[in-house]
Amino acid sequence: MKLSACLLFATITVTAFHCKSKDINDIPEEPAVRPPVIAHPSPQQLSPEESMKAMHLPKGYKVELVASEPMIEEPVAIEWDANGRLYVAEMISYMQDINGTNENEPISKIVRLEDTDGDGKMDKRTVFIDSLVLPRMMLALDDRLIVAETYSSNLYSYRDTNNDGVADEKIQVYHDDTKDTRNLEHQRSGLVWDLDNWIYTSRQLRYKWTGDQLKIDSLQDVPDGQWGMAHDDYGRLFLSSAGGEVAALGFQQMPAYGELEFDESQYEGDFHSPWPIIATPDIEGGKKRLRDDSTLNHFTASCGQTIYRGDRLPQTMKGDLLICEPVGRLIRRAKVFTKNGVRVVKNAYDKAEFLASTDMNFRPVNTATGPDGCLYIVDMYHGIIQEGTWTGPSSYIRPQILKLGLDKHIGKGRIYRIVHESIPTDKEKPALLETSSAQLLKYLSHPNGWWRDNAQKLLVARNDQSVVPALKDMALSGSSLLGRIHAIWTLEGLHAADESLLLRLLKDKAPEIRRMAVWVSEPFIKQHDTEIMAALKAMVNDEDVDVKTQLVQSLRYSSADIARPLLEATIATDSNRTGIIYQAAQITIGHLTSSLAVDVKTDNLNEADKAIVLKGSENFKSLCSSCHGADGKGLKFGSSGMIAPPLAGSPRVNGDPGRLIRIVLSGLKGPVDGKEYPSIMPPQLNNEDEWLSEVLSYIRTNLGNTASVIHPQDIKKVRDVVGRRWDPWTMEELDQAMKGQ
Repeated sequence: MKLSACLLFATITVTAFHCKSKDINDIPEEPAVRPPVIAHPSPQQLSPEESMKAMHLPKGYKVELVASEPMIEEPVAIEWDANGRLYVAEMISYMQDINGTNENEPISKIVRLEDTDGDGKMDKRTVFIDSLVLPRMMLALDDRLIVAETYSSNLYSYRDTNNDGVADEKIQVYHDDTKDTRNLEHQRSGLVWDLDNWIYTSRQLRYKWTGDQLKIDSLQDVPDGQWGMAHDDYGRLFLSSAGGEVAALGFQQMPAYGELEFDESQYEGDFHSPWPIIATPDIEGGKKRLRDDSTLNHFTASCGQTIYRGDRLPQTMKGDLLICEPVGRLIRRAKVFTKNGVRVVKNAYDKAEFLASTDMNFRPVNTATGPDGCLYIVDMYHGIIQEGTWTGPSSYIRPQILKLGLDKHIGKGRIYRIVHESIPTDKEKPALLETSSAQLLKYLSHPNGWWRDNAQKLLVARNDQSVVPALKDMALSGSSLLGRIHAIWTLEGLHAADESLLLRLLKDKAPEIRRMAVWVSEPFIKQHDTEIMAALKAMVNDEDVDVKTQLVQSLRYSSADIARPLLEATIATDSNRTGIIYQAAQITIGHLTSSLAVDVKTDNLNEADKAIVLKGSENFKSLCSSCHGADGKGLKFGSSGMIAPPLAGSPRVNGDPGRLIRIVLSGLKGPVDGKEYPSIMPPQLNNEDEWLSEVLSYIRTNLGNTASVIHPQDIKKVRDVVGRRWDPWTMEELDQAMKGQ
């Protein structure tokens, strides 16, 4: 695929990629200006050219059309293979009427698009896979495409063996016949091959490619995202929860280390408020989600995010988080930085957005950094962007849809490219599938992250050990920091990151390299390798916050008796008890402590309630014990006292179940019984009623408590009253709420 936006020419050296155009570091950025709001927008469908004119971007940025109907229909996700061919997932059956009739029929597709004449627009379409049920995840491995469908836990690889553009080989690479019966909006997305060679999804699962199959790793105490996920140059993941109305989450630490959020301190300014330029009548949340000018007042459909990691937009764009909001017809651009030991996201503009449209049918659902170094946008261009469960006869949104005729707007779709007027284009075509392993090494240092990721992925998938010596040299002394990082992780993927290499990297001058070395050392930590542990002990005084944070995170693979002294010594060097080092350390010690065996008491309970309590003990161990202790008496960490209030004998546990349910649903902050704690009780709104009833029943009948079991219907009653409150309660607010119940 020859794209019109510029790719850098790779020289024969490992690190020398030279830009032929103006230095992107010199391109000034101007703030976005929010134009007047269109109060009465037309629901009329626009041509791609008309729709592009309705988009507002900061000065210097331009939108280009890559593909549109009839070449694509109902696009929801894109993926390039290593030769630059673009695969598009089309959910053909999604909301074809207001009731979602026949939505689960196997009529959806994955198509392959190519630009054969090099003009930047796709001109060749081939149906790569037909007869799918709402395809939702794609990963281009090598010449194989791994695919997952909605409602299925199975994964298959597809390959075109005769070069006609149609997949004629289908092989199951992960087998699990368990059906995912949740609404399609609440199922996993992703299949993102991250820096650490794990393939991540947005919900509690990750996979590792083992040669011909995927190996699964279930993650228990992790944040849940919905549609879309992104990673930055250093492997950090970024999720969104549309149902939770949280545009960005999960970016404090990797999910394998447990959930860590910082409430509002991880959001700078009024981050949760979008700034559309069009009135938004078709909002499921009703009028409470609208400003006086009828624009969306809070993110409600955040999805399809990416971290821009390319090289064909201004340097100030690099590392920024892009988040789609299809209900608001906009895309948020967020700056990502560290403040007071906490990773923070902030709107890049003041009460304005990176891209906002006045086209009512503009529905951005995904973004990606392309092989040409530019930003791509997937526009489903669909009238309804709310699944049928929430468009029923009694819903607020249904009459709005019918009044505007949005239910008739189906069968279209566009893919756009964002370019900058100051950066010329190039037409180099990727051909990495035919590139030798030795030649792939130079792309590990490419200024565009797409090339680095694909070079690493291909080298690991090939398992070519011949490049190991060159990779070690690159990891130790390469001139590109990002190239060194990818070399380290490529060695890890080839099982060649040995002890001698890591001992040298742990002492490297660059803190980013030291952090990666700690991360890659986890198998040696698990084995209690003497030399590695001695090197880690010397790092408790490292000058870099990220290095010390990685240290306390990776120590979860040690044992409590070995890890605890190192954890306490590390946090003793950090005066910020509200920062990430302390919080990550407490999660680690909580994880190590939760391995203690606990007897479960089920005396005087009927068989149904016994089952609830027994299951609840497993839930408690997987999540709650990391702060409250395996015995419910709380964890004491270092000299800072308790991490969280004890549950054993707590009046909130043994008292009115409605109070306890409110705490668990929405969280708790501030002093408890006159005592301050270093972190909040995080909301558990996204957990199912059954899960919550199990864990609360265990807490109330065990851990020294003697209260009654809580059933799912009890949770539902409180949930119906509280709604989707995400702000943690204070004790005073709880007292008032209980008076008015």
